[in-house]
Amino acid sequence: MLGPVLDRLGPAGLTAAAAALAAEHERRGVVVAGWADGRQSVRSVPMDPVPRLVDAGSWAQLAAGVQQRHRALNAFLADAYRAAGRRRSDTDREPEVVRAGVLPGWAVAHSPGRDPDAVGLAWSGQPRATVAATDVMWTATGWTVLADDLRVPSGIGYALAGRLSARAAVPELFADGGVRVADPLDAVPLLRAALTDAAPPACPGTPRIAVLSVGETDSAWFEHRLLAEALGAPLVRAADLWPCADGGIEVMVDGDRQRIDVLYRRFDDAELPAHRTPGGAQLGALLADGVRTGNLGLANVPGNGLADDPGTYAVVPRLIRFYLGEEPLLDSVRTWVLADAAQWAEVRDRLQELVLTPVDAYGGGGAVVGPESSAAELAQLQAEVAATPHRFVASEPVELSTVPTLVDGVLEPRPADLRVFSVAGRSGTCALPAPLTRVAPAAGSRITDPAQGAVIKDTWLLL
Repeated sequence: MLGPVLDRLGPAGLTAAAAALAAEHERRGVVVAGWADGRQSVRSVPMDPVPRLVDAGSWAQLAAGVQQRHRALNAFLADAYRAAGRRRSDTDREPEVVRAGVLPGWAVAHSPGRDPDAVGLAWSGQPRATVAATDVMWTATGWTVLADDLRVPSGIGYALAGRLSARAAVPELFADGGVRVADPLDAVPLLRAALTDAAPPACPGTPRIAVLSVGETDSAWFEHRLLAEALGAPLVRAADLWPCADGGIEVMVDGDRQRIDVLYRRFDDAELPAHRTPGGAQLGALLADGVRTGNLGLANVPGNGLADDPGTYAVVPRLIRFYLGEEPLLDSVRTWVLADAAQWAEVRDRLQELVLTPVDAYGGGGAVVGPESSAAELAQLQAEVAATPHRFVASEPVELSTVPTLVDGVLEPRPADLRVFSVAGRSGTCALPAPLTRVAPAAGSRITDPAQGAVIKDTWLLL
């Protein structure tokens, strides 16, 4: 299959392939931006020439598990953000998951990811997470979930660009006609269909979609441009949005205003209040009016941090059982929510063995790895957690599985995860055939963010 091709290329051929990929990424402008000390730096995203292979059976298992999590988390968001909790006539306004005793009330009401203003930002029955990402790793027992992202998940564009670059720069990899591999570009019509389904029910005709971005300052600006082009949708910013008399929204495209039914929102909730439209309206208020009047659908709906913070990650298996009546198909890393006194008591003497993560962290930021900390750092951590245990979750440390990666002309094992994307619409939930392999830049590293130096791989889903 792939082995004979790699053997024919040899170290020299693989090194040349890596250089060709770098040149192709440079030509295509496949970049990611980062910020440090108030300054933005833009770097080309490095790509390893050796694809990652996922066989059909493994992908089927993984896709089913990702779809299951996405369905359960959307059900949780719908429950938690139901106006006033339930019906006006109810004396108990708690979400059903709290009323059933599956979660304590504070786990929903006091989650740092909950946004009370987000209740009215989805039309009735709309999946609040149109697009989701699930980060997984391969273990001896199968796929294990590391994190969920239902806010503004990025990476689809990099998966598409990776395949395009690989075909152009290293055509030898695809020369074996006996190998049938899924095409990541097949994800585009699935994404477009889900975004179309995010249009409000009263939308006349074919919904019109636009991609909403902050602009060049966003770390994934390249991806925003690529996806807008792939979707055949205009790429707009706050300065391009205008209100209509009926509460709808028009966008300025090439000097003309076009009515829009769905905005594929590609920047964080926290940035909504910081932007104003040409008419002077706050962006968040303009979008809220569009949804409230039944003229606009947002994908994703703001407030989804409630479903993907570290505290919620710990209870996803419970949510799957409660909302779907199913057993979880994918494993999770064992995690303790320290706001629960019993769970805090269980691990308070084990902090040196565990990973401590603030509950308001996004994407694992701020995590402290006990086994890698000094005695002084552990003492400070112990004091901080003991004073405010509700601010943290603790989890078992995990070592990322490795994939063969070209390092200085030699294939070496490097830690990697796999980001799998899924979409939800009126017809259900679907995993996209465009997963993204992210490889840590050094042996033993846990960094898989391309903005911090991680490498990407083309991921082959074998048919």
